[in-house]
Order: sequence, then C-alpha cells, then structure tokens
Amino acid sequence: MSYTVDPGLYALGQPGPDSRVFVTANYKMTFDLLRRALTGFDAWILVLDTQGINVWCAAGKGTFGTEELVGRIEASGLASIVSHRQLILPQLSGSGVAAHEVKKQSGFRVIYGPVCADDIPAFVSHGLEATPEMRTKTFTILERLVLVPIELCGALKPALLSVCALLILSFLLSGFSWSRTGEYTLIASMAMGIAILAGAVFTPLLLPWLPGRAFSSKGLAAGVIAVVLTILLSQTWHPLSRMEMVVLAFSIPAMTAYLAMNFTGASTFTSLSGVRKEMRWALPLEIAATAAGLVLWVAALLLEG
Repeated sequence: MSYTVDPGLYALGQPGPDSRVFVTANYKMTFDLLRRALTGFDAWILVLDTQGINVWCAAGKGTFGTEELVGRIEASGLASIVSHRQLILPQLSGSGVAAHEVKKQSGFRVIYGPVCADDIPAFVSHGLEATPEMRTKTFTILERLVLVPIELCGALKPALLSVCALLILSFLLSGFSWSRTGEYTLIASMAMGIAILAGAVFTPLLLPWLPGRAFSSKGLAAGVIAVVLTILLSQTWHPLSRMEMVVLAFSIPAMTAYLAMNFTGASTFTSLSGVRKEMRWALPLEIAATAAGLVLWVAALLLEG
C-alpha cells in the first residue's frame, strides 16, 4: 500500500538547461507510465508529493495543487537548473492547480499536456499544441474492463472470510445440522458471488446504460437486475423459498451498490464533493440493507428449525 517514489527532481536521459520539465505525481505507476512515454527524450521530471495518489485523484483531493507545485519548484532549485520557465503538467491536474498563481509565485508558466501520457511525444512534436483527441478522456468498454481484475481481487478476500463466518453461524443456528448448514451457506455464498459479479464486472461494463448519476444508484440497478435473473434461473435447479428471495432482494443490491462506488475515482462523472455527498446517504442505506438481509437469513434458519 506504499507504491510511491520519492518526490523531487529526476533526470531522464541526459537533460540540460534547455530540456523540458514534466510534472507528475509520486504514485509509482503514474511515474513509470510517464517515463515510458518519454523514452528517447532528455527531460526533467518534477515529482510532487501526492501521498501516493494518481494525478487525477490527487488534483481533486488537493495534494496535486498550487501550493505543492510551487513548494517543489523551490525545494528542487529548479530555477537554477533550467534556463527556461515552462512546466508541462498533465491535463487532469488542472482542477488542482491555479496556473496564474504558479506564474505569480514561482515565475514558471504552466502548460497543460494531453490527457494520456502516450500522446506526449506527438504533443511535443506539434509545438506543445494538443489536438481535440488529446484533450478528450474516453471511457470505453475495454478501458473499463481494465479495472475489473483488481476489483475482483479486492472483493474476494472479505467475501471468503464472510462465507466462513456465515458457515459457522449457520452450523450453530441449525442445531449442528450439516445438511441445513450447507443449504443456507450456499444461499449466502450465492448472494455474495452474484453481488461481486454484478458490482465489479457488470456495473463497469454497463455503466453508460445504467440509470442514475451516482455510482451507488448504478450499482443498485445492476443488483436489482441480478436478483431478478437469479430468482428466475434458480427455479430450474433449486427453487427458492419466499424468505430466501427476500434475503437476496435485500443483500445483493446493497453489496452491489457498495462495490460500484469503488469506481468513483475512475470516471469524469464524479467530483470530491459529489463523492462525499454520495457516501453520506448511500453508505448508511447499504449497511442497513445488508444488515436486514443478514437478520432475515438468520430468521429463516430459526423459523425452519
């Protein structure tokens, strides 16, 4: 969880006083992607202390901001190292940096580069002019799919621990009956598995078409669809009781909505204030619905006991 590089000034190739200065975050993946894009360049890379957060999120949070940039220029002695007064910043840092203040306080002019680091060579070769395509951040199905594996890995561990806890609880509440324990643990496992698929896989894939602006609302819609499909498909191999259907109806959408909120930092649809607002109303509802599903699950065990 400390995937960072030290903030400061780095030399790429054999830079001199006239070499360009690129500014980035100290999240190591961001730093490495910039270095890869600048292969063959002799340049300076000024790394800000964003506490290991990528450019876009750090700009929204305020760590990739005017104060940090001006302070890093002074701390690195950049004015005495380069003869020019130009800095090339990522376009997505614009929400956190006031270019006129940077100019006023440090004497350096801010130039915003393209959205994607891979476009930097073309940006430089065109005299630091960006095309409309360079200024546009796409969010295609393939780009959204890239996020799925890490979301699955993050969700599987707590899901497995939860299933183990529910297995033990079911065994105790069912009067030490392994047959009923297996049946009810299967219901709980099915709910978690479907919720993970709906929240971490289908929500990003169907993102533009799911209703609502809030990610929790989109995840809720995906969860409702998942519940309906689960109930319909289960009739062919394991017909669910009404109580089991209600358990799934409470728990799956709640978990799906929660998982969907992980994508707030990966889209232009959200902002820092928007995320805070969403968390205030969505998280209590998700917790309450999940708790209700758990209570009903326990009640079903006791009633059938």
